[in-house]
Amino acid sequence: MEQQPERPPRNDYRANFKAIEERWQKAWEDDKIFKMDEKSSKPKYYCLNMFPYPSGTLHVGHARNYIIGDAVARYKIIRGYNVLMPMGWDAFGLPAENAAIKDGIHPREHTVENIAQMKTQFLRWGVGYDWDREISTCDPSYYKWTQWLFLQLLKRDLAYRASGAVNWCPSCMTVLANEQVIEGQCERCGTRVGVKDLEQWYFKITDHADRLVDDLDTLDGWTDRVKVLQENWIGRSEGAEISFPLPETGETVPCFTTRPDTIFGVTFFALAVEHPLVTRLADKHTKKDELIDFIVKVKAQHVALRSGTGGDYEKEGMSLNAHVVNPMTGAKVPIWVVNYALMDYGTGAVMGVPAHDQRDFEFAKKYKLPIKVVINPKGKELDGETITEAYEGDGVQANSGAFGGLPNRFAMKKISEAMKEKGVGKESVHYRIRDWLISRQRYWGAPIPVVYCEKDGIVPVPDKELPVLLPDQVDYRPTGASPLAANMEFLSATCPVCKGRARRETDTMDTFVDSAWYFLRYLNPRDERKPFHSDLASKWLPVDRYIGGAEHATKHLIYARFITKVLYDLQLVEFEEPFANLFNQGLICKLSVKCTNCKAYVENDELESTPCPQCGKEGVGLCPDCRNVAAGKCKSCGKEVVAVLEKMSKSKGNVVSPDPILDTFGADTMRLYILFIGPPEVDAEWTDDGVLGPNRFLNRLWEVVHSNAERVVGAPAAPAKPAELPDAIRAVRRKTHATVKDVTETMEGDLHFNTAISKVMELVNELKGVESWDVPDGPAVLREALEAIARLMSPFIPHLSEELWSMLGHKVSVFRAPWPTFDEKAMVAEEIEVVVQVNGKVRAKLTVDAAIDEETLKATALADEKVKKALEGATVKNVVVVPRRLVNIVVDKPEAAE
Repeated sequence: MEQQPERPPRNDYRANFKAIEERWQKAWEDDKIFKMDEKSSKPKYYCLNMFPYPSGTLHVGHARNYIIGDAVARYKIIRGYNVLMPMGWDAFGLPAENAAIKDGIHPREHTVENIAQMKTQFLRWGVGYDWDREISTCDPSYYKWTQWLFLQLLKRDLAYRASGAVNWCPSCMTVLANEQVIEGQCERCGTRVGVKDLEQWYFKITDHADRLVDDLDTLDGWTDRVKVLQENWIGRSEGAEISFPLPETGETVPCFTTRPDTIFGVTFFALAVEHPLVTRLADKHTKKDELIDFIVKVKAQHVALRSGTGGDYEKEGMSLNAHVVNPMTGAKVPIWVVNYALMDYGTGAVMGVPAHDQRDFEFAKKYKLPIKVVINPKGKELDGETITEAYEGDGVQANSGAFGGLPNRFAMKKISEAMKEKGVGKESVHYRIRDWLISRQRYWGAPIPVVYCEKDGIVPVPDKELPVLLPDQVDYRPTGASPLAANMEFLSATCPVCKGRARRETDTMDTFVDSAWYFLRYLNPRDERKPFHSDLASKWLPVDRYIGGAEHATKHLIYARFITKVLYDLQLVEFEEPFANLFNQGLICKLSVKCTNCKAYVENDELESTPCPQCGKEGVGLCPDCRNVAAGKCKSCGKEVVAVLEKMSKSKGNVVSPDPILDTFGADTMRLYILFIGPPEVDAEWTDDGVLGPNRFLNRLWEVVHSNAERVVGAPAAPAKPAELPDAIRAVRRKTHATVKDVTETMEGDLHFNTAISKVMELVNELKGVESWDVPDGPAVLREALEAIARLMSPFIPHLSEELWSMLGHKVSVFRAPWPTFDEKAMVAEEIEVVVQVNGKVRAKLTVDAAIDEETLKATALADEKVKKALEGATVKNVVVVPRRLVNIVVDKPEAAE
């Protein structure tokens, strides 16, 4: 930026923020501030925000994520990095399609309109992206390579088609992954989820389960919270797979357990309703119809309930009138089908040990099944008939044959070895994570690039024929079947092998496939020959700072890690983890009034006035005194209302639009409030009047620079004789350098922008303590402080910082100027306060030279009049000095210190 952009005469910031913002946003675009230079020799820095769904406008909750990323990128630009910060659109999937159905326009048209609107919002916020690298996952130039990626997995047997029970949302009319079902409901529409059998496409993510767990240890830049969430979601369990003979059929039924030490306590054998043995035994069951009804009911229950992670629920089951044999005791145990066993974990079979598993205990108590204790706590003997809960801890083996009396952890190994010798068991590892179901029976997604031929079966579409285009002329309203199946032009295809007639796959891919590799496409988004360049990927990846919500810990982040490992195995990238440092911003929450009966948000004019139950103040809505208690009753139903603090969500209707704030106060006020509202990783409450304080500060900052600009322009960059400065001005210089140090450490560390901003506010307040700057070196110190403020605040309030920087006489952008440096010597206080104690009690406070030596400090303390009086009649035994803080005088008469 060679010259300042032209501007009108300086006036009050309040009246000029719009002109200031427009002027500098244009200047940044003209100067290509945010354009990554592939030829630059500067160190690289890849700053990436999770890209949004373009299903509507952005609210202030979204703004926190993107403004944090912008602050990081701007700081790195000033520090001399070649920064890559791109933006794109996660444009396929249910959010965009459901919104399009609701509004009655085509998903493509709806998506394009929303992208334009959201992009305008980004620009207005002053968030800087390299828009030359913009991508949209619904663009054929992008999903061509998503289809190519599918084919790479197919070639290596990591993509396969299989039939299985799936979560089905009857409202959205689509399959949901387990992680898209929250407490038994669809995360998109809240409808109760059911179960349906479909043949669909999967990615074999379980083949990489061990690597996904083990490599978490290499992610030093991730929080422990996210790593634990992923580890638990993958759920690696080490144990034994035991074969239980089934005399009725002559076969054996495998069962996985992490507690082979409890094998002697098995009193029943439980099967998941999806277990194939259940169907066969049901055909011969004396109560077949009742059993089938039970199976249907359990299949409709959500997996969280059945696994025991969804809260209290009743354990239920039915006997299958068959038995298996305990391979270690020879005892016959009854087989039951139960609602708390899952086909998705282990083998779908559970050995029931009610004495040592709480779920089995509750089930056994309900159906009056035997409870056999085989592990006793050390020094105590349990009775299966009298215990009130399962004992799940360690102890000593009991009723366990040759293994009785052994510590159970030692016995566990011995029992496993014995089962292996008998040929009835083996060591095994199982996982909670299931293969990734990628099929969706919806329209708005990337078509799966395979065809079905009667002669050649499943045939992949050749690379040269990609992309398989998503047709526009489709009735995309949900019917339960893929809308593409009704489009004969799309459905009809030619087999690439035999050239005969074939039909296309009509399922589309899960949108998480699109987002599992998008960070690579930003490197060369217009290349039609490759999805990405390996050499560029090796230079720019892993991402240096990835910013987004923690809600993606067990979805997007696991999938992106999996795809990266696949690409690594294909030797297309040189790294196995895509994101070196992960930052999860906290949520922006809104305190609203909600009716306890209607469950709807209630405005003040919809309430009847009533005394606040907390403080008695008459009123409606949020009590002006208590604020955390809602006063009033709903006019519609007469029920009490409550105040609720909830995450902002368009589906809840409690979002705050940033537009009124921008219109009234400007982008920098919104940015400052969002960054100052609290530590960025912690949830924060939004209040509409919260922007007033940040706006007042910006106007005060404007006035400070505006009123002093002529004084400092042309002044020396630093004082010539700092030791001769007046006390107040010397304090400002000391505070300036300390602030630079504190803000720099924050930006290099935990990104607590609120702390950094607070330090700058303190520096601005320090300037008030100077009565006159018209003394030798005064303007130099003032210039040093004001220039530091403009540069330190530039990542947070970039528009005003640019304006202030130009006011101070600079012809180039503040983002082309170097970050301020600090001088340790300038931060040293010339005088310090030292506390003097006598036998631990404070007797005096001394103001001394900061460079005072220990012996002089001792002598000064002993010579103080207050100290001398406290020492009367006492003998000094020792004097302890804590440098720059404390002198403690120890005497032999305690009363002398009284």
